[in-house]
Amino acid sequence: MAHQISLYKKRMIVQSITAATLLIALSAQAVETIDFGNDKSLSLGFGMRTSFSSVENGATNGTSRSNDFNIDSARLFVGASLTKDIKGMFNTEKDANGNIQVMDLVGEFALTPDVNIWAGRMLSPSDRANMAGGYYSLGGGYAGVVASRYGANGGIVAGRDDGVTLWGNALDNKLGYSFGAFQGYTLGIGSLTQSQAKTAGVKSADNLMYAARLQYDFWDAEPGYYGTGTYLGAKDILAVGIAGRTQNDGVLTTSGIGNYSSGNIDFLLEKKIAGAGAVSLEGAYYNYNTSGVILSEQGKAYLAGAGYIFKDKLGMGQLQPFTRYQKFDADNNITTRQYDLGVNYIIDGYNAQVSGTYSKTDVTSQTSINKVVVALQLQF
Repeated sequence: MAHQISLYKKRMIVQSITAATLLIALSAQAVETIDFGNDKSLSLGFGMRTSFSSVENGATNGTSRSNDFNIDSARLFVGASLTKDIKGMFNTEKDANGNIQVMDLVGEFALTPDVNIWAGRMLSPSDRANMAGGYYSLGGGYAGVVASRYGANGGIVAGRDDGVTLWGNALDNKLGYSFGAFQGYTLGIGSLTQSQAKTAGVKSADNLMYAARLQYDFWDAEPGYYGTGTYLGAKDILAVGIAGRTQNDGVLTTSGIGNYSSGNIDFLLEKKIAGAGAVSLEGAYYNYNTSGVILSEQGKAYLAGAGYIFKDKLGMGQLQPFTRYQKFDADNNITTRQYDLGVNYIIDGYNAQVSGTYSKTDVTSQTSINKVVVALQLQF
């Protein structure tokens, strides 16, 4: 018995020393996976996007350019494994007021190697630009600010929603599918949440939002749930995806109630050129419907982009010039167009990038506005 106790104490001491060593390494390197054995582990990391922007007529006098340093994103990444089939994810993000909020909080269950159920808070199935998000888009930052409307205007934070998703891959990971039921935060400008509608005396049914995405990869496969806007020359991609969302009584206003629906089709082509680099082409079409309740959020949208990453490094990184065009034709006869032209300096994939972007935005019956943004992205 004494021998068993002695072995137990030794084991606890070794585990304590190991954990302390890992925590020291964690604090020094900012990211680490602590392995507890028996498929149990904990990983930590963080990401940041900071930028300098200069916007035409953006100063308080209405005529001078604004000049601002911004913290665009601050994320803490936490992942955990309970067993090889049960895992969890907890990520944070800064909101518009500078407060840190829960972005992702997901319980992950692998029913088979190719079939998964996620429950909690996450991005609901949608277009590639929205699934890639601000850290993994072709041009750096969120690619769909004009075209991918539900990502820009909806969600609790960063387009996330509370619900459950069944997703997986089939046909040697060439076919990706996802289907989910969610609370339904795909609200356009001017609409109310359920609690706000109740306070305002607006009576409606409390229906769930349903979302789905189907994607096929003709060349290299893209396994997983969240996507990316470019593989920076690491893969040959030819992919087509379709996605849709619907929610009865999903649009609530004091002047009317409407059903919400959206649909899109998107594609990505990325091809490595022997000895030179890789070219990327992306495109998407969107259709939004609010039953005529909010015409400013109802209509058709388009997105097109192109980029080229040079194989040879310039200093510590690679250059990736890009261009992007977005258009939203709203049913209130107002059209918004945005043109982006820029270059990414890729130091360590999506973990270390510097980008410079010139953007011009045209809105019907308004003066065009241009801005210059220089951004730094780091993930540890």
